[in-house]
Amino acid sequence: MPAAKKTATKKIAAKKSVAKKSAKKAVKSKASPSDAVDEQLARYRSMRDFDVTAEPSGKAQEITRESLPFCIQKHAASHLHYDFRLGWNGVLKSWACAKGPSYNVKDKRLAVQVEDHPIEYGGFEGIIPAGQYGGGTVMLWDQGTWEPQPGHTDVDAGLRDGNLKFIMHGTKMKGKWALIRMGGHAATEKKPNWLLIKEHDDFERGPDDEAITDSEPKSVITGRTLEEIAKNEDHVWNSKETAKPGQAWYRNDVEADKPVKTAALDLGSLPEEHQPTFLKPQLAQETQTPPSADGWLHELKLDGYRMQARKDGKKVQMLTRSGLDWTDRVKAVAAEVARLPYDAVTLDGEVVVVAENGTTNFADLQASFQEGAKNPLTYFCFDLLHLNGHNPRGLSLLERKKLLAEVLTTADRSTLQFSEHLETSGEEMFHKACELHAEGIVSKKATAPYTEGRNGNWLKSKCLHEQEFVVGGYTLPSKGGSGIGALLLGYYDDKARFIYAGRTGTGFTQKGSVIIRKRLEPIEAASSPFNNPSADARRGAIWTRPSMVVQVRFATWTADDQLRQAAFLGIREDKPASEVRRETAAPTPKSAKSATQPTAASHTTKPRVAAKLIAAPTMEKAPVRLTHPDKVVDNETHLTKQQLADFYWAVSERMLPHIANRPLSLVRCPEGSEKPCFFQKHTNHMLPPGIGSIDVPDKKTGTPEPYITLDTREALAGLAQMGCLEVHPWGSCNDDLERADQLTIDLDPDELLPWEVLTGAALDVRKRLKDLGLESWVKTTGGKGLHVVIPIEPELEWPQIKQWCHGFVNLMERADPKLYLTKMTKSARAGKIYLDYLRNERGATAVAPYSPRARKGAGVAVPLAWSELDEPERPVFRVATFPEWGGRLKKDVWADLPKTKQRISKEAQKAAGL
Repeated sequence: MPAAKKTATKKIAAKKSVAKKSAKKAVKSKASPSDAVDEQLARYRSMRDFDVTAEPSGKAQEITRESLPFCIQKHAASHLHYDFRLGWNGVLKSWACAKGPSYNVKDKRLAVQVEDHPIEYGGFEGIIPAGQYGGGTVMLWDQGTWEPQPGHTDVDAGLRDGNLKFIMHGTKMKGKWALIRMGGHAATEKKPNWLLIKEHDDFERGPDDEAITDSEPKSVITGRTLEEIAKNEDHVWNSKETAKPGQAWYRNDVEADKPVKTAALDLGSLPEEHQPTFLKPQLAQETQTPPSADGWLHELKLDGYRMQARKDGKKVQMLTRSGLDWTDRVKAVAAEVARLPYDAVTLDGEVVVVAENGTTNFADLQASFQEGAKNPLTYFCFDLLHLNGHNPRGLSLLERKKLLAEVLTTADRSTLQFSEHLETSGEEMFHKACELHAEGIVSKKATAPYTEGRNGNWLKSKCLHEQEFVVGGYTLPSKGGSGIGALLLGYYDDKARFIYAGRTGTGFTQKGSVIIRKRLEPIEAASSPFNNPSADARRGAIWTRPSMVVQVRFATWTADDQLRQAAFLGIREDKPASEVRRETAAPTPKSAKSATQPTAASHTTKPRVAAKLIAAPTMEKAPVRLTHPDKVVDNETHLTKQQLADFYWAVSERMLPHIANRPLSLVRCPEGSEKPCFFQKHTNHMLPPGIGSIDVPDKKTGTPEPYITLDTREALAGLAQMGCLEVHPWGSCNDDLERADQLTIDLDPDELLPWEVLTGAALDVRKRLKDLGLESWVKTTGGKGLHVVIPIEPELEWPQIKQWCHGFVNLMERADPKLYLTKMTKSARAGKIYLDYLRNERGATAVAPYSPRARKGAGVAVPLAWSELDEPERPVFRVATFPEWGGRLKKDVWADLPKTKQRISKEAQKAAGL
């Protein structure tokens, strides 16, 4: 999903009232960086009452402890520094920290106390004009809430005595911290000097770990750099006017009160009509084979709520496909529709939450509606149903979409988006959609008018099986609690009988599970609503009236018509239970059928390698002590800490030979895969039992430093206690650190490159190595790339190894510069594969075989046989789906790697320029 771009083209320099701007933006989502800053300014301003006190001093208005705000602003003034600000007694207590905060407990960062700042300033990001106090560029680097540490709750005394201890709950800043005022001469300075110090807790980092200011350099609100903020100049702070209500800042943007003229479109040839109050939507028929003939438009299938946006004058309604008014649920979208320069317009589209990888996720959307999650909503518009008293529905789809694109010209694309299409082969589009983990595609006849209901003019091809089911009962959780264990699912057949379809016990968040149970308890029933329920359906069942509709994703239907591997996605409130039927694929019209096209099911994003192998061994519970074993460490797959430990235990026999007797770097994610994570290399008192230490001389000073190493199943499984989601070993062993015994060529492709291009590159690496007398092995990275691994005798020292690997990839780049790239520059990677040789130097690491990845979905780096690169689709392995693919561990495709004794010959060294 591309970053939101500001649509305004004209800037103004007139000052705007803060109160007026806040009111104007109250209904607007974070549609652009400018709007996001507006929201922050309005939020911080709401914490201050300008009628009570003057800014920034005066009688303080107390802020409740539960909502104590903090912010850290990255400030490029006369010199770059970080302004550390804690909200207290109606102002922001402020310190200027030159180097910014550090998670290393040994770092004591100088923080010079400066004058208190107004609360409103805590939401500011933009420009302070030159010549004014603090002139320069200001970034909102982090924000959140803070609270005093237990035993240090008298904040006023802490500020007075110079000993302030607190806990931070921010996006980047977390855990226990302290501000300690320095003694001696420093205490008598006009601006007292303090020290900002990280205290021991689960969030601390080692001295060699990447600094938080380096790993997270951008704005927490807009994602912009300082340079981008300076270039945009979208907000200006007047230091001279700080004490005057409503004069502190203004926005350089399109005048909010300026009326937008209605766009002039030629609608004379269209039939006139009164704007319909609601139109029954056109629906897509499911098909097994997407059309490949000419005359079809193909769009990505979206995973959200189908809605009509109806604007009539100043009134906007967002209507579900059954006509329910959900305007209050999607206020940000409705506000953007209201800005369209037309008196009357009806749009057809889908409200979605866009994931980081550009796909749409119904579970995230449902969390926004049911659990109050703050996920930005986007309305993808794919059809135009009415415009200024005219009916365009009789036009061809292609003509309607051209008109729709004109209608949306002024819309902010982060909230109101035109649904793009391709006029390519349906099969090609479908393959690409499945590779990108989209739900599938919708194919539409380009010449067809808009007609209500389901017909052959719109066809949907699904990569994943997903549909609505009705809840007919539930079970209680095995360990007790206020949530549910599983939902009992069903659908209605053509005779209106309620048919049992199986159950789903996964996909719930802890909070969501409690919400569902509270909604089911009032509709509990004395008897089963299902027609002839099976023994499986009756087991532990608490029956309910069949009125709740839920969205479920599943692998397939079993032979006895039960769902296999069903996962709950969310509650659907836009469809009556009585309309829920079992969805079956219908034949594609003959004019669009291709005899060679595979079925939709064959392109599922489920790991394809696992399908060929026998069932995985039963997951054994890891015999390690875990606190909070049910804590979720990956929200997308609902992976728990216990399941992570069980996974490490299950793969340990295959994983340990590749990580034992080596220094390790661990990627720890205390709050899960989607929250900030950090590397840990050094041992400390918080490591679980069984983890050892190896002294590694610092490459600059020679001082020994205790690095992590381990060699037992118990120690490996114990990593789950630390929230460890990645294990990275060195390419040399503990007994010979300075000489590599394993090399890694990392193939990092542009994510748009097809799988067969990447596999071709890996096979090219293999062939070139064979020509040099070297055997190699391959593994997935758990992401989009591949690693080619070469075992060698430990003879060459690291500088020689790095030079040889550099020479090797340079040869490949010179041979095919259109495909290969050896420099890290991301801007040059479009359409290319980056050959990363930098894994091969002292202290560098590569992700271990069978290691999870600290990414959404918790993928796994898995060794492959070279023959598996001939498969047509990219394999996908996740920790959560180990029961599906774990059977492959019975055959170790890397069994010969540790046994292989080979050397980089003199000829091979010479060939790579060594």
